[in-house]
Amino acid sequence: MTKIHIKTYGCSTNFSESEVMAGLLQESGFDIVDDIEDSYIVIINSCTVKGNTNIIRNLRKTAEEYPHKLIILAGCITSDLLAEAKEIRPELSSINTHNITEIVSVVEETLNGDFIDVLEKPEKFITKINLPKKRKNPVVSIIPISSGCKSVCSYCSVRIIKGELFSYPIESIVSEAEKSVKEGCREIWITSQDTACYGMEWDNKSHLPELLKRVLAIEGSFMVRLGMGNPWHFMLIADEIIHIMKNNKMFKFIHIPMQSGSDEILADMNRNYTLSQYLALVDKFRKSIPDITVSTDIICGFPGETENQFKESVRAIEKIQPEILNISRYQPRPGTYASSLKQIAGGVIKDRSRFITTQFDWIAFDRNRKWRAWEGTILIDEKGKNDTWVGRNSCYKPVIVSGDYKLGDIVKVKIKDITKYDLRA
Repeated sequence: MTKIHIKTYGCSTNFSESEVMAGLLQESGFDIVDDIEDSYIVIINSCTVKGNTNIIRNLRKTAEEYPHKLIILAGCITSDLLAEAKEIRPELSSINTHNITEIVSVVEETLNGDFIDVLEKPEKFITKINLPKKRKNPVVSIIPISSGCKSVCSYCSVRIIKGELFSYPIESIVSEAEKSVKEGCREIWITSQDTACYGMEWDNKSHLPELLKRVLAIEGSFMVRLGMGNPWHFMLIADEIIHIMKNNKMFKFIHIPMQSGSDEILADMNRNYTLSQYLALVDKFRKSIPDITVSTDIICGFPGETENQFKESVRAIEKIQPEILNISRYQPRPGTYASSLKQIAGGVIKDRSRFITTQFDWIAFDRNRKWRAWEGTILIDEKGKNDTWVGRNSCYKPVIVSGDYKLGDIVKVKIKDITKYDLRA
């Protein structure tokens, strides 16, 4: 039985697609292993939204450390990534995000010494749910609700790689969620490149509220985590989402990327909102759900970003006081408008990223202070380090505990300490 190891990078959708590939391969008689040392084939499921650097670095490391293992590159593959990859390992197969259901054929051809590239964009996109799955975490079900995007951000390659918005049918998503709960999943992650625009290609309005209501109506003990959504699209459904988030089955967690605190840069990014609109949106969620966990994103060094415009982003983060901040160093993506603009020196971008990271560390620690001495229940959803477990409270805050637990347990805790990263109980 051929043993296969899958390495996954990027968003939760990528992790879901790795689980599907693992499920299809296992169904066909292949053995999916956690340890790369035990494998004969390594599948690298890539993400290139933030550039090729990380994927190429890890591909080179894998190729050098394991020269006799077969490698398949999967995921969000651009032509420039594939060219770089084949310079490192000419004998390499590839399969992109649109064709993951063909993974068995790609593996079989690769085993026969026929290194193939399955990179065509299909005439009709497939619904990548209700397929065989081998979950990395047995209590977490990652359910993508769409592929592609409705926005046209000037820096982003998502639409170039994945295409225009293609939303999956509500009934199919509900069916996947019901099956997940029956199989013992305690968390349902609703994910996509932009959850807030779900179904907008049908009639120009978001059907996310309708979808969430249907999922929350499923019988069973589970929690729903809503994934990232574009601020402009969330503004159109904010009142409905706030009402839905008050449901006991919803994690009080919202991921709304800001990307910049400068209106000029936001306009150049083609983000379709101003800083004041963004701040008003976050304020609306916080006033309605005071303990909500707010996650946001920032891009450092977008082309043309001046020192003053960068400082506007720093001040904006200080105003928002997010619990989670994802910091990206701008990298030009081929085919995007921003890649044609005058680029900022890499050293400047690195310095700005380090500065905003340091500033946020203080914010993160301060935001966690309010949880000191908190008592309540958490859902154990991850094995931690050094014989610990990671649980999540109703606001999706990570809580570290020690004890004789297992995934899926509900544990009553009292917070005794905090760090900038988590709570300790």
